[in-house]
Amino acid sequence: MASKFRELKEAKILEIKDKLGKAEAVIMVKYQGLTVEEDTELRKNLRDAGVEYKVYKNTLVTRAANELGFEKMVQYLEGPIAVAIGYEDPTAPARILNDFSKAHKALELRAGLVQGEIFDENKVKELASVPSKEILIAKLLGSFKAPISNFAYLVSAIKDKKESESSEQA
Repeated sequence: MASKFRELKEAKILEIKDKLGKAEAVIMVKYQGLTVEEDTELRKNLRDAGVEYKVYKNTLVTRAANELGFEKMVQYLEGPIAVAIGYEDPTAPARILNDFSKAHKALELRAGLVQGEIFDENKVKELASVPSKEILIAKLLGSFKAPISNFAYLVSAIKDKKESESSEQA
């Protein structure tokens, strides 16, 4: 029986290691005090953004983090902690959790593991202020498009002016 529990724990540790290893960002939060409705709303917001939200035993996360070399993460694993794991956009978990914590004071940002670096609560809040990858790309493309559009308008204005001058002379 004990070996069965040990196998289950080992499997869970492997799962956590896999998720931490693949993640662009892992944000840890204290969730104690959220109502079921609030937790459901938070989970939906995270799921819609492609972010996984899990509650694991701290001892299992500690073992997985130590095995991956993320020992600095362990200090934040006290009390009831949930993790939001983002695989694509490293800002998404931080942004969603930060916005949610502003409206729901029971949710507290604790720390994050972002691309292998440990972020404290303040750094997580800074990360939350960074726009998503899609928004940054759109802004970049918009800034590329603006000079081209201006040049096209200028060429069109010159053409129109020359056409009006030639029609006046005729």
